[in-house]
Amino acid sequence: MSSTSGITSPSATATTSMSHLQSFNPTPALKRALPPTVAEDPDPPYIDVLVAGGMGGTIADFIMHSVDTVKTRLQGQPSANPPKYNNMFHAYSTILREEGVSRGLYSGVAPAMTGSLPGTTLYFGTYEYTKRTLTAAGCPDTLAHLAGGSIGDFFASFIYVPSEVLKTRMQLQGRYNNPSFVSGYNYKNTWHALRMIVKHDGVPALYQGYRATLLRDVPFSALQFAFYEKLKVAARKWEARPDGQMSLHIETTCGAVAGGLAGFLTTPLDVMKTLLQTQVKKPAPSIASTATAATAATSGVPQKYYVGIWDGLQWNLKHHGVIGGLFRGVGPRVFWTSLQSALMFVIYEQALQLQDNMRYFGQWPYGSS
Repeated sequence: MSSTSGITSPSATATTSMSHLQSFNPTPALKRALPPTVAEDPDPPYIDVLVAGGMGGTIADFIMHSVDTVKTRLQGQPSANPPKYNNMFHAYSTILREEGVSRGLYSGVAPAMTGSLPGTTLYFGTYEYTKRTLTAAGCPDTLAHLAGGSIGDFFASFIYVPSEVLKTRMQLQGRYNNPSFVSGYNYKNTWHALRMIVKHDGVPALYQGYRATLLRDVPFSALQFAFYEKLKVAARKWEARPDGQMSLHIETTCGAVAGGLAGFLTTPLDVMKTLLQTQVKKPAPSIASTATAATAATSGVPQKYYVGIWDGLQWNLKHHGVIGGLFRGVGPRVFWTSLQSALMFVIYEQALQLQDNMRYFGQWPYGSS
């Protein structure tokens, strides 16, 4: 009988073990558990960025739409003493009680989603391309993040500004034939609103407040991404996880803080964007003087037709002060931007990881299961 028929030699065992180690291919979960110096994740493919960005932005916008409606009502309510809505919680409960969910708190959700999906997809793709290009050229990280957020928002604005105009007007009016809030608008649905705006005010009205929107969103996006990238680096160092990633609650906190800070700093610009997009077309001088006198007699504050951003900022500061004028609706805005940012970044990061794992395992659409 041969001595090797039932016994394996130590040298053969060692050879087999070495061959197994050499052919070992860790799963994504194990690969992510290795130290960053061993398993550095490359930049995700652009298709992954586009899909994850579109998902993150659209889902977050939909979930937070009711808070955005409350913010719009607080900023756009007519001057009156006392005001219809005193604060965020009062506005939320009043709109829910008087107008319901679908035609009250979620009024304008259709045009919002129509613009959100292509807008956020283009936004994330442009941001990632700009950031990588500038970083590869030796640009400092902070400047690359600021530039990426600004340029990404600029290109996306051509898509989302018309939907923002439709959304904001329908949020302000609420229900069709709404007896609970006077807004100056009365649209049956999104298509009716689009036809009426084009018919009476022309196509340029769809870009009403475009400069104010850019002046709000470009710095907001730049600050949001710059804050998030810096917080993400600091959080990873603080947690010091073996895989170099952030835990879910820390990732959520970073997104919320980044969005909240950016939202707070750009609130005066958001107020002017809302007022410029929702003000009714300027009437004839005789009618305007009569309406102004009636409004002033009722509220003690004359009705103002804003001719520009700077004009609106000065007028609101003079007649309503810093809190009631420039930072009107700051509570729901910060609440909305912080939660929307947290949801967006968490969904974005999770979608990137999911696509990475699907590609690794060759799952559809990256290969056969």
